[in-house]
Amino acid sequence: MEVSEVSKNNKLLIDGVPYAVENVSFVKPGKGRAIYRLKLRNLLSGVLSEPTYHSGDKFDEASISVRDMQYLYEENGHYHFMDSENFEQHLMEEAVVGDKAKYLKDNLDVQVMIWEDKPIDLILPKVVDLAVVETEEALKGATATAQLKTARLETGLEIGVPPFIKEGDIIRVNTVTCSYSERVG
Repeated sequence: MEVSEVSKNNKLLIDGVPYAVENVSFVKPGKGRAIYRLKLRNLLSGVLSEPTYHSGDKFDEASISVRDMQYLYEENGHYHFMDSENFEQHLMEEAVVGDKAKYLKDNLDVQVMIWEDKPIDLILPKVVDLAVVETEEALKGATATAQLKTARLETGLEIGVPPFIKEGDIIRVNTVTCSYSERVG
C-alpha cells in the first residue's frame, strides 16, 4: 500500500510491528515530493508517534482480525476472554488491557484484535451498564445548577453523576468519554 492510499483506521506493519493509523495529514510543498504525516499507535505498546513519509513510500498491511469475545474474569493481572464462536479462551496481560479494565465486568461482550494468534487490543462497546456502589447524598437546594457528584461503580471506576443518582442504581457509562450517560435501573 502506498502512503497516499493510507487512511484513518488502517492497520500497517512497520518494521515487523503492527500500527493503527489514527490520523493522516498531507502537505504539498512548492518543490519536492508531497509529505504525509501519520499519527500512529503501536498496537503492542500503545505508544503514539507521528512520523513523516514522502509520496512513493510503501507499507505492508498488518493482518489483524477482530473477534467477538466475552470477558470472563481477572486473576493476578491476567484477563480471561472467551471466543464467542469456538469457546476458546484467550489471555490478555494487564499492561495490554490498560485503563479499559475499569469498564470490564463479568460476561461483558467485547471485541478483541488478534495479530499472529495473539490478542493485542480490546475494543469496548460504546456504553456499558454498571452499578453504583458508593456515592454521596444529594445536596439539598443544589438543583438550581447542573452539579455532578462523584460515584464509585462496581468495577472501581469513579465518575461524575447527577445528584439524583443513589447507591444501587444501574447507570449507563459512555466508554469513549468516560462519562455518565443515563440511569437504566
